Amino acid sequence: MENELAPVGHPIHTLMQEHQILQNQAARLFSLAQSIASKADLLSARAEMEEVAQIVEMFKSSQSHYLREENVLFPLLEKAGFVGPPQAMWAEHEQIRAIEKNLFQLMDRVQSLSFKDFAAQLRSLAGQQAQMLQSHFFKENNILFPHGLELLSAADWEEVIREFGRIGYCPFTPEADRLGAPAQAEERGAESDGLIKFLTGSLSKATLEAIFQTLPVELTFVDKNDTFVFFSHLQGAIFTRSTATLGTRVQNCHPPKSLHLVNKILQEFKAGIRDVAEFWINFQGKIVHIRYFAVRDSKGQYLGSLEVTQDITEIQKIKGEKRLA
Repeated sequence: MENELAPVGHPIHTLMQEHQILQNQAARLFSLAQSIASKADLLSARAEMEEVAQIVEMFKSSQSHYLREENVLFPLLEKAGFVGPPQAMWAEHEQIRAIEKNLFQLMDRVQSLSFKDFAAQLRSLAGQQAQMLQSHFFKENNILFPHGLELLSAADWEEVIREFGRIGYCPFTPEADRLGAPAQAEERGAESDGLIKFLTGSLSKATLEAIFQTLPVELTFVDKNDTFVFFSHLQGAIFTRSTATLGTRVQNCHPPKSLHLVNKILQEFKAGIRDVAEFWINFQGKIVHIRYFAVRDSKGQYLGSLEVTQDITEIQKIKGEKRLA
């Protein structure tokens, strides 16, 4: 498909080029799966299996495509009043991830399954993925992206380019479509000399930002109106966040499947019947501890919710003591 909606150098062109690559690879995977199903055993399907493994690795590396859409493009479209379709596309991203998770797990279990069972499951999952990507990308290319081009301003697209570069691209993204670069810290000059006074001391803005970047936790803050207003920037952050989401409602920053839980926590924080909510999950080989705290002023008035996220994988291994001396 010729990418005629936007020129090279535009974020929409980048996303559509990635769509085409992913869709082509999904179609190729389904073709290989059909071929494998006609073989007698893994040995006779060795050439096809080698190519399947390469394609599966490519899909494993495709997450930044979806993260760029979810954390940059979708929030800006929602700010412009185009809410429903981005939410629907995010829900479909979760469906794509679920299919791919099953595909990745199947590849890990290939030796423990009979060849017949493996081939049947591979063909089924590859077919589901090819069909899902074709339908999903058609909707984005023909509905979401054209509306984005109409609704977003030149300044919005500059932000998209900057944030795309900060989040990063897929290994297969064409070089001509790798826009922007990781955002560099701005020069603050004399501003860094001004002190922000707290009850327990004073810090310059530059020092405070450096502290946020040094803390081994990721912080996000949602105000009393459920508006996402701040996140700390940590190198190698666990979860992807973007400045494009600032000013959006927190409900639009989560996949639809978790909205009921987000709303329940916030309602209980506001009602004063709860001050902390915590969870721990396995995520990309890490054990991640996520805590939400109700933030209140000295009079107990609710100011917002603070999310604290930390990789506790190594912390869980601690035993005994380690002293300074």
